[in-house]
Amino acid sequence: MNAAQILIADDDREIADLIAIYLLNEGYGVLKAADGREALSMIRSESVQLVILDVMMPEMDGLEVCRAVRADDAVPILMLSAKAEDMDKIMGLMTGADDYMVKPFNPLELVARVKSLLRRSYGLNARLKPGREEDEIQIQSLRINKKTHTVMAEDKHINLTSTEFDILFLLAGHPGQVFSAEAIFEAVWKDKFLESNNTVMVHISNLRDKLEHALDGAKPIQTVWGVGYKIEP
Repeated sequence: MNAAQILIADDDREIADLIAIYLLNEGYGVLKAADGREALSMIRSESVQLVILDVMMPEMDGLEVCRAVRADDAVPILMLSAKAEDMDKIMGLMTGADDYMVKPFNPLELVARVKSLLRRSYGLNARLKPGREEDEIQIQSLRINKKTHTVMAEDKHINLTSTEFDILFLLAGHPGQVFSAEAIFEAVWKDKFLESNNTVMVHISNLRDKLEHALDGAKPIQTVWGVGYKIEP
């Protein structure tokens, strides 16, 4: 299969063009959208494997686009924003973004984040091709398949983002073991954890909401206060 196609949704043409240059140099296909409505339309009509989504855009802002996409699509989303405050980052992650970068950013770091998201989402380095088959995990009433990136609760399909799936697979693959936020972050994001990082907490919250909704209120992920998170067998 061809290289991943990435949508850059940003009304700042200079930033969009700069990102495109770096992605094209890595062999990715690139699409561009200059406002939120155009971005949403392209996500729904084109073959897009990852979205780089600016928060502040005309027509629809990035948060609105992210909410609309997450209603029925788990495509990886890397959100960009000129705002560095923790609450702005948390809002981006709460709407379903997989990762978040603050402008101005280093384009090489952005490319590294893109590669990491594609690896986690599709099991590849830079190209979309089948990865090695993994065993399916069955825990409590959940059936979690690494190869297909699907989660089933009996006959219900639970739509998770790639990050939510990776956190669930990590916890479910080690039943009864408690993982700290630091351990989860470093295992899933493959990056160094910072003390003020709320990323894991936000993704765990989103993941819990989806699981509990599908499981009629059952709570498979437990918090061990002051330590971390676990799933019992």
